Amino acid sequence: MYITNYTRPDLGCSINKLSRFTSNPSEERWKALRMVLRYLKYTINFGLHYTKYPAVLEGYSDVNWIADMNESFSTSGYLFTIGGASVSWKSTK
Repeated sequence: MYITNYTRPDLGCSINKLSRFTSNPSEERWKALRMVLRYLKYTINFGLHYTKYPAVLEGYSDVNWIADMNESFSTSGYLFTIGGASVSWKSTK
């Protein structure tokens, strides 16, 4: 989970969902795991790259206050970066 959170956030959702079925994976889950591994094979050089100077912490946030009248929840989120690479983020409804 460390790798998905801090170096490969593009894998976070798929790894999180697959990890729920580690004790008894079905054939469908094995197929999904093979897809993730195939994706990793072709994106091996992708990842977060931090610059040395300046190591400035920046934070951003945003909120959408119930844009659709049929929904009763707003959407909010934040993102923190150090040296130009994301280190923490969250989006909630």
